[in-house]
Amino acid sequence: MLQDFSSVTLQEARPGVVATERLTLRRPTLADVRTIAHLANDRRVAENTRRLPHPYSQDDAVAFIRATSALGAETVFLIERDTTPIGMVGIDGSTPDQAELGYWLGFDYWGQGFATEAARGAIDFFFEEFDDDHLYAGARVTNPASRNVLEKCGFQWSGVQLHRFLALGSSTPVDCFRLSRGVWSSLKSWSSARRVR
Repeated sequence: MLQDFSSVTLQEARPGVVATERLTLRRPTLADVRTIAHLANDRRVAENTRRLPHPYSQDDAVAFIRATSALGAETVFLIERDTTPIGMVGIDGSTPDQAELGYWLGFDYWGQGFATEAARGAIDFFFEEFDDDHLYAGARVTNPASRNVLEKCGFQWSGVQLHRFLALGSSTPVDCFRLSRGVWSSLKSWSSARRVR
């Protein structure tokens, strides 16, 4: 599938700040624990993400931030709108040749185009920082809004698989998508994200 694996691994790259038209994507810190826990502790959010438990506590947020701040295969950004945290977006590169985009927004921020904008910022970061030729993503088949985000970002549907969701305590069907570097390059007409630092 991929011609060759990135010469720069996700653990070697340390993201700075990515700015989009309305959003700032930055590394989460322990100062963000309360806000992250508040946003993530909503069943409507958790049941559409594979790895968010429900309920989601401040202890869960602390463990998440500590795990992602250590050198690892995950690049994670806190999404801010006018310095107010509204969700998370990131790239999980823990499976070689299968880097995967993931994101979630607090319920109050749904339906305003923020997920698409944040996803595009993370996608731009990924393809500019790493040599991988593909990025993968998924959306529950019952979540057409997330599917629309992925399609607007250029992802192409590649099938359906069952994935386990922590908040549901079971597996559920997920639409799987793939974005190639070539498609990303041709669609780069979207408002490019830029690195601030």
